[in-house]
Amino acid sequence: MIFISTGGFNKKKGTDSYKYLKSKGFKNIEFSGGKFIKNFNKKIKFYKDNTQIHNYFPPPKKPFVLNLSSKNKTISSRSIKFVKKNIINSKKIGSKFYSFHAGFRIDPNFKDLGKQINRGMLITKKEALNIFYKRVIELSKFAKKYGIKLFIENNVISKKNLKKFKTNPFLLTTPNEIISFFNKLSKKSNNIGLLLDVAHLKVSSKTLKFDLQKAHSSLKKYINAYHLSDNNGITDSNKKFSKNAWFWKHFKKKTDFITIEVYNVSGKEYADLLQIVKKKLYK
Repeated sequence: MIFISTGGFNKKKGTDSYKYLKSKGFKNIEFSGGKFIKNFNKKIKFYKDNTQIHNYFPPPKKPFVLNLSSKNKTISSRSIKFVKKNIINSKKIGSKFYSFHAGFRIDPNFKDLGKQINRGMLITKKEALNIFYKRVIELSKFAKKYGIKLFIENNVISKKNLKKFKTNPFLLTTPNEIISFFNKLSKKSNNIGLLLDVAHLKVSSKTLKFDLQKAHSSLKKYINAYHLSDNNGITDSNKKFSKNAWFWKHFKKKTDFITIEVYNVSGKEYADLLQIVKKKLYK
């Protein structure tokens, strides 16, 4: 399954983005981001046509940062409830999957997302990973009741944020940490996979100075899904990729799904990107 993400239409409701993409002939849509949708849970039954839900969707009326490694009781509670509701929603639309981002060692302000994040109270990486691990196991058990497979997406660390924090405040940005986490997870759960965002990996590799191709290769056996876009290695800008993009070299063809997560392009450009992916998969 190859999906097109609604994440590139952040000024529209996800349901409107869905209608637009459907009108352009795209069959598989991943709901992600966008504006608040009133009574979406009552409307969800109308979107049972090859759709799936990613991370922070549908955005709540009162926004917050979804963080499954938070020590803040309010944020923790909202994050866990949000994910559980989306597991149920995934079942309602006939999807087999739901994906979310790895946690943070901080609780950034909602308005700071996509920008240089203001320094907050950092917890240690060990503590954040332990909290995240325990919550993922809890969510794994919950998801099994509904027949839903979960996917964790690798985070991205930019040079700006590394300089500001003087440490990496995000979990699962390096191949070693991702591998260690999933090895530990595999002993307790069999319904959680890695959603590799290749654009996140590219920025993180440049920031943390690890080899990008080696990283992708080392993660290959853990990868169960992809988010595809490209960038300059400095900013996660969700630009178009080409047939010569860096990630094709070690690309894993057998995955549960692939999502094209490119922003600010036309319907024709989405169609061209879809054809590139299909040719790489089926040649």
